[in-house]
Amino acid sequence: MIPNTRVHFGPPLALLTAELTNTLAISGKINRTAERYLEIMRHRGLNLSQAERDCIAHVCDFGFVAPEEIHELPFEVRLTEFECEGLNKEALAQRLEAASFEDLVAVVEALGF
Repeated sequence: MIPNTRVHFGPPLALLTAELTNTLAISGKINRTAERYLEIMRHRGLNLSQAERDCIAHVCDFGFVAPEEIHELPFEVRLTEFECEGLNKEALAQRLEAASFEDLVAVVEALGF
């Protein structure tokens, strides 16, 4: 258990907890949401080669990846000048296009973005 910690409520957390006013209810909502999110991340993702992970990491290297940008990963993979041995960018882009949004989020999260 982590002791009380101040948390900045950006737009996503503010929206998630908008109808709640009680501190314990807000904390509960955030913790339930985080628990479900972590479970989704545990069960989703794509089995990628190191070359494919490196390519996606290169595309995401600017830092925070917004949901709209996650949807555009196949497009960005096709456009990137990144090259490495064993990488087929078109095949990777096609796999990303076929993947669910949840799988794409899990890939981005696993890479630390």
